Amino acid sequence: MVTIIDTRAESRPRHPEKAHKPDTPKLQKPDWIRVKAKRSDVYDETAAIVAKHNLHTVCGEAGCPNITECWSQRHATMMIMGDICTRACAFCNVKTGLPSALNSDEPKNVGKAVAELGLEHIVITSVDRDDLDDGGAAHFAEVIREIRAQAPGASIEVLTPDFRHKAGALEVVIDARPDVFNHNLETVPGLYLRIRPGARYFHSLRILQQAKEIDDQVFTKSGIMVGLGETRDEVLQVMDDMRSADVDFLTIGQYLQPSRKHAEVKSYVTPEEFKSLEQIAFAKGFLMVSSTPLTRSSHHAGADFERLKAARMAKN
Repeated sequence: MVTIIDTRAESRPRHPEKAHKPDTPKLQKPDWIRVKAKRSDVYDETAAIVAKHNLHTVCGEAGCPNITECWSQRHATMMIMGDICTRACAFCNVKTGLPSALNSDEPKNVGKAVAELGLEHIVITSVDRDDLDDGGAAHFAEVIREIRAQAPGASIEVLTPDFRHKAGALEVVIDARPDVFNHNLETVPGLYLRIRPGARYFHSLRILQQAKEIDDQVFTKSGIMVGLGETRDEVLQVMDDMRSADVDFLTIGQYLQPSRKHAEVKSYVTPEEFKSLEQIAFAKGFLMVSSTPLTRSSHHAGADFERLKAARMAKN
């Protein structure tokens, strides 16, 4: 069961469900995880376009460490359906509470922003909307259609919730023909109760499998975080599970703790270990793998999409 907490009162904290929890330990970051990117004029232009169209981005809401780099290249990942999530995952910095009604102008505004930014590849993600009958699937589909209409040259990647208990929702999204369907498993199954309590590992895995069953031409993508206390063998098992679901693209990145109220970082995985995991993943049959400390689902997504297409053509 998912608990929805009303946070509309401005005096409430960003994460009311975590406010009572004791502070977790915080490990010192190693040198390889530090980001030293500088803001640029292009960054400010990107921010202005996002603000002008009244949009949210996961870059800002989730505290992504790559925001300066990406926005300085006019790459912003749009987060639709508001900035309040109905889930309370232990790793996530997006606000938790009871969301407002959907903004019917948002799909058009996303299309306008994609066109204005001149994006060749756009990633669209969202908060979880357990309060909606379809989990927001129709809204995702409308966003895809608006981008096709206003920026016809752009390829579209969607990073969706799990649509748990939302029969038919996945079909609505896939029928809108995104180029890439992404749903992150986030962590190994043994950590779900602590890290992702509102989700179920095998349901998320099945969503990825079903996406390819509905449209065998759609690229499927999923990612996990490491450093949460998982073992190497558990990560390798997740790889095997993803391949059994015919997932094309795997991302692996270091978990970073948004606050002392969030799940603690158990370890910082070395760049050498990330490289080893990448090599193993390619050997297991993934068409594309991104495995670095700062890898995130939408980081370098456009360039990765081109490599993904090339890998499928080479395989065929």
